[in-house]
This record gives sequence, C-alpha cells and structure tokens, in this order.
Amino acid sequence: MSVVHSTFTIERQYKAAPARVFAAFVNPETKRRWFAEGEGWQVNEYTLDFRVGGVENARFTFVGSGEEGAPPAGTPMGNDTVYQDIVPNQRIVFAYTMTVGDKRISASLATVEIVSAGTGTKLTYTEQGAFFDGADSPRMREEGWGEILASLGREVDEA
Repeated sequence: MSVVHSTFTIERQYKAAPARVFAAFVNPETKRRWFAEGEGWQVNEYTLDFRVGGVENARFTFVGSGEEGAPPAGTPMGNDTVYQDIVPNQRIVFAYTMTVGDKRISASLATVEIVSAGTGTKLTYTEQGAFFDGADSPRMREEGWGEILASLGREVDEA
C-alpha cells in the first residue's frame, strides 16, 4: 500500500472569451464532448449536475490505442466528481476520484481559474492529488489533463 502526493499546474490560452470557456463546463452535452469522449475510449455513462454540491459521473471502457503504458483493451474506468465551489466565469473547484474496475486509483482536488486575457482567456488548472499503490502517477495525470484541456480548446476556439 502506497500513496504518492503531488501538485501540478497547467496553463492554457484560448481565443474564446471567459464566458464561453466557462459555459463549456456547464452544458452536459458540450462537457461530455470535450471531457469524456476521445480516441481509444468508449463512454458508457455520463451525467453532470453542475452546481455546488452537484456531481458528475463518467464510466468509460478503454478500447485501445496501442500507446505504451495504456491499460488493456476492455478495461473499465470511472470518474466521480463533486463540485465544491463555483464562481461563474471565474472559478470552479471540484474533488474527484478515479477507479479502474472496482479499485480506486486516486483522489484529487482541482481548481480551474478562468481570467480574461486580451480578447481571449487564460485558464489555469491546478490539481492536488493522492495516487494510490502505483496504479496511477502524477506524470500520467498531468499528461491526461493536458490532452483534456487541448480538447477544451478545440471545443471553444473552433466551434
């Protein structure tokens, strides 16, 4: 039994205004598109209740990408989120856990800061995580969130 604690921060610049970036977190169809759907994954369930105390749940099956270190095809995964603080167009704070099968692999507290930057938006994502028993790592999580935030950028800047 082991726990690795880590904090990382990712900054992104988007062409879209802060209200548009924030709205991409609020609408369930939009959020599912940039957050849950992606190459190599099948979304089995996705729900979003975006309010303080509200929950977001996602169930995925890994269908394979051929990447080194990727889970075996058919691996079920889960993400369970509870929203802790929401300031429209400015801040979102949430706590979430990740599971592989029935095994919890991490628990995290994440903060999204949304700030006007010229005609666009600067988004700062900070995660404080506890990663359990070597099943996940801070590096893998940071890379994953890097991909998710790139997907958000495509959603808000190209739509």
